Amino acid sequence: MEVGPTPTTVGDHPSQVENRHKVEQARIPAGTFTMGDSSGDRNRADGEIPRHEVAVSAFDIDVTTVSNAAFALFVDDTGYRTEAEQFGFSAVFHLAIAAEDAEVMGPTPGAPWWRGVQGADWRHPGGSRSDLDGLDDHPAVHISWNDATAYCRWSGRRLPTEAEWEYAARGGIDGAKYPWGDQEVDDGGWRANIWQGDFPRHNSLEDGFLATAPVRSFAPNDYGLWQSVGNVWEWCQDWFHPATYRRLAPKEFHTTVTDPAGPQEGQTRILRGGSYLCHVSYCNRYRNSARSQNTPNSSMGNAGFRTVSREQIRA
Repeated sequence: MEVGPTPTTVGDHPSQVENRHKVEQARIPAGTFTMGDSSGDRNRADGEIPRHEVAVSAFDIDVTTVSNAAFALFVDDTGYRTEAEQFGFSAVFHLAIAAEDAEVMGPTPGAPWWRGVQGADWRHPGGSRSDLDGLDDHPAVHISWNDATAYCRWSGRRLPTEAEWEYAARGGIDGAKYPWGDQEVDDGGWRANIWQGDFPRHNSLEDGFLATAPVRSFAPNDYGLWQSVGNVWEWCQDWFHPATYRRLAPKEFHTTVTDPAGPQEGQTRILRGGSYLCHVSYCNRYRNSARSQNTPNSSMGNAGFRTVSREQIRA
């Protein structure tokens, strides 16, 4: 499968590469945390247990997901075409479609609120009748894992491992359900961009957003990360397997695993953090420990990415 022109940093001086990425950084200190579901809200098939101790080396991470403005710099510099652009369509939530009737494909089996929309891509998040006007500071969406790693090659970055992502998302509050603690998302005012109302038919818009919110909405966690849960799913480096944690720590808390990098191979890649479509009645994956997955060439209107500094990932 051809995935368009591949950006390269071969021959580029490191100082040229490091100036390409315009997203502010947070320095995450080395430390140890307990990875996995602590609240009992796990989804059985996702493999959120057993909880296990993980030691993580220090790293830098984007304080926000990569915005449309930041992704545009990459595209303008390289001419890169995302996989949604090459395939000619991407997945759009039914209430967010902005396209001609003839461009809307049939519902997705098992998830009829998703429609394949011809002409939907990162520049046209709702379809051909949409654009990025007023959305420069929103997360880039309709980005596949392959697209995200292409951006990383261009910028001299990489995607976070699943362990790095969860460690940073927790913001130093070990064992908490959410980046801010254990209070629910709507306790004392909305803390994240998730679904409000009757999913998938009616969104009451209590937090002000039907789809994506600006990347610096709500409040950052104690490490300075904005919206690590809600808003958009975030691609991680790792392959997905539901038994990953059992293989890493077969006896709960008896072993500390250092900088795990996930399975050596697989069919789907990890997604973390949930999105604006998550709701307790359907998808409660807007939690620190929640895991999801999709194929590396899949794109949809609620998935983006953030990057980390490019040190070697330990096996």
